Amino acid sequence: MISELILKSSKELWATCIPHLSVDNVIFGFHDTQLKVLLLQTSFGKQWLLPGGYVRKDENLNDAVKRVLKERTGAENIFLEQFATFGDVNRSEAFFKDYPDDLWHKQRFISTSYYALVDYTQVLPLTDDFSAICTWVNVEDIPELVMDHSLILERALEILREQLIYKPIGLNLLPKEFTLTELQRLYEAVLGVKLNRGNFYRKIMKYGVLIKLDNIRRGGAHKSPDLYKFDEEKYTASLKTYNW
Repeated sequence: MISELILKSSKELWATCIPHLSVDNVIFGFHDTQLKVLLLQTSFGKQWLLPGGYVRKDENLNDAVKRVLKERTGAENIFLEQFATFGDVNRSEAFFKDYPDDLWHKQRFISTSYYALVDYTQVLPLTDDFSAICTWVNVEDIPELVMDHSLILERALEILREQLIYKPIGLNLLPKEFTLTELQRLYEAVLGVKLNRGNFYRKIMKYGVLIKLDNIRRGGAHKSPDLYKFDEEKYTASLKTYNW
């Protein structure tokens, strides 16, 4: 049944999409102090991979990426960053070695890769005919991925960590209102290290992108923490300043 679906899909893709060009997306979310990545498991072979797709003949590249993301997450207006292109010989052909050589999926593809930062609570992972599972996985618990998807994910994490040194993040990963402790936990999850609280607070305040709210988060035995939100205008300007 799956092989029939793949063969049918191949004919449709030859007619509607641009040959040899694909997109692969690394979708990051943050929940319970853990940085997570959205992964698919194929309904054939039970193998894990990143969400991806192809570019239609009448479609801009960025629009194709947004479409693929919406198909997998149901979300729109997602922060996207193109970070690398992957084009090694035989990077994907071997995955379809048991199929005819004229199969669309078996051709050599150059993949433009993006990472996305999304609000975990706003995402509904979606499967399709070719995927049995679409789910969040902690970055520390990533299973073996097919093709070169492990390399793509590794590179996305490297880029995100590099940019974290000189840029604020969190607007797309945290809820609208958050504590400084929650923001610090996010940075620690991305970097994979513990940070000094005082040093972190001083550094994050230098960005000038946080607004302290009048209300506090009530509940619990300890002092209720102050709540903050991002100044979206200054946050966006900061991204442009550093050419992120």
